[in-house]
Amino acid sequence: MANDLIIGMAGSGGDGVVSAGESLLAAVSSAGYHALMTKSFGSQIRGGESSCRVRVRTDRVQNPGGELDVAFALNWDDFFKFGAELPLAEHTVLLHEEEAGPPPATLAQRGPIPREIVSVPVTRLAKESAGTEKAKTTIVLGLLSGWFGIPAAGIEKGLAKKFGSKGEGLLEANQRALAAGIEFARTHPLRHAEPLSPPAAPKGTKLLCDGNDLCAAGALYAGCEFFSGYPITPSTEVMQALTRDLWKYGGTVLQAEDEIAGIGAALGASFAGRKSMTATSGPGLALKTEILGLATIAELPLVVLDVQRGGPSTGIPTKPEQSDLFQACFSAHGDVLRPVLAPTTVADTFRITIEAFNIAEHYQTPVLLLSDQEIAQRKETVDPIDTRAFTIETRRRPSGAELEPYLRFRLTPDGISPISHPGMKGGNYQGAGIEHNEKGEPTASGAWHAKMNAKRFDKLDPLKKRRDLFEVQGDPTAPIALISWGSSAGVAREAFELATNRGLAVKLLVPYLLYPIAEEVYAEFFASVEAGLVLELSHQGQLYRILRMHVDVPKGVVPFARSGANPFRPSEVLARLESLAKAKDTACAASGRKGA
Repeated sequence: MANDLIIGMAGSGGDGVVSAGESLLAAVSSAGYHALMTKSFGSQIRGGESSCRVRVRTDRVQNPGGELDVAFALNWDDFFKFGAELPLAEHTVLLHEEEAGPPPATLAQRGPIPREIVSVPVTRLAKESAGTEKAKTTIVLGLLSGWFGIPAAGIEKGLAKKFGSKGEGLLEANQRALAAGIEFARTHPLRHAEPLSPPAAPKGTKLLCDGNDLCAAGALYAGCEFFSGYPITPSTEVMQALTRDLWKYGGTVLQAEDEIAGIGAALGASFAGRKSMTATSGPGLALKTEILGLATIAELPLVVLDVQRGGPSTGIPTKPEQSDLFQACFSAHGDVLRPVLAPTTVADTFRITIEAFNIAEHYQTPVLLLSDQEIAQRKETVDPIDTRAFTIETRRRPSGAELEPYLRFRLTPDGISPISHPGMKGGNYQGAGIEHNEKGEPTASGAWHAKMNAKRFDKLDPLKKRRDLFEVQGDPTAPIALISWGSSAGVAREAFELATNRGLAVKLLVPYLLYPIAEEVYAEFFASVEAGLVLELSHQGQLYRILRMHVDVPKGVVPFARSGANPFRPSEVLARLESLAKAKDTACAASGRKGA
């Protein structure tokens, strides 16, 4: 039996592939399995191809995995469009719609030939059982249940939730389709079916949500009072969730006319004393750059979510990439330093969103929160969140002697000056995008400019000492390093576990704080390192390049980077680590030194 099953499906828009994946995810989650689902679409506004992949495990799921164990093609053209996202292997069981015909000859050019290829009359079974071909994906769910042990009870529960209130016999029709799929699997056994092992005893209720859901929830818990934004894939769901819920807590959502207005309104609300947020993706962040600079010089708290996607320009709106790091850190006029944070899973998106608000409020600065399409839109089983573990910060307000007179940009020992808001008695000040003195009065003085630059930079020094914003695993003296961030970190974690289980002396660093660079943290981590990888989904390897600007990166540490829409697999990262270890041992043997 299998304790890890990766299932991928693809079809045309309207086939219900993503809906089937969500039903499958709900079924295995309710049965006690750990699961994760990613979905992918063509970039068309309407129609086009769609796919999903669901990874089911008896223990923790950290990433979508590598090659598929089970693949289902409703038609070949759409299936092949997803290439690296739905990779086949020699152990794959490839199922396909009978009407699509046998696999084309080009299948052999795309990698290993699956060990078993099975034609299934999905459309015919749907029409015969449910009276409509729209039940095709329910047939697929029945096949997966019958062949691979996916719990039918969970699928039935999902069907009842989806179709129970729609009338017109839809629920009953889909129940018949599910039964037909299960029966076909029973009467047509596979040669190489390996059903799922039973899950471990469930440990309480699990949440089933995506990163955008938990980003919105984190913003609510952090005390967000104002959100302004403009719809853009793949961040729009955050605005939708806050539109639904923020008013319940006394907050306001504004759908602005464009990206610039979105951040402008959010910054105006922050000036007015409200915890504020905006959300966008790469092209929108480019438009928000000027007002980000205003937020920096005005020292106003603001959280800006950037759900990264393939770029540049319009790029690939529906695929993940980690290529906005340079833009997040450096896109500004003048000398600017602003914190950049990144979640690594759906689950930790809640915590990192709260951190973004706390840091923005404490340091009076804009904070960039870098999610990406995979984290934002994939669904995961998540343990319930104990909110008692979080402390919520608010900006430092002036009082008493601090208002007599009020110096908005007072040069304090920690660089953080109390911030008033319009209507506060004695708290009036001049706020603008021009350089200023302590009172906020415009100045062209080079001396004041230098003082204010130092104030804006130096106040963030304590942030770099926050060890809780870094995850470090492994033997501190290990000579081989693995560093990764964002959605790629889940792949790195699994590769690290595989490498450790094989006896490799490897250690792992996952930063949640990407910028400013915490020089001491990296210097300590690199002290024993002779070779390593910086894993990230960007063509340039952007974090690797930024690290080399600030830290003495060991010569043997190299980037492992690639463009978006070409996901990493734990097995290939493991292979690279093994190669580094072998090369190191060979070099040690040649020099007479003892290897790792």
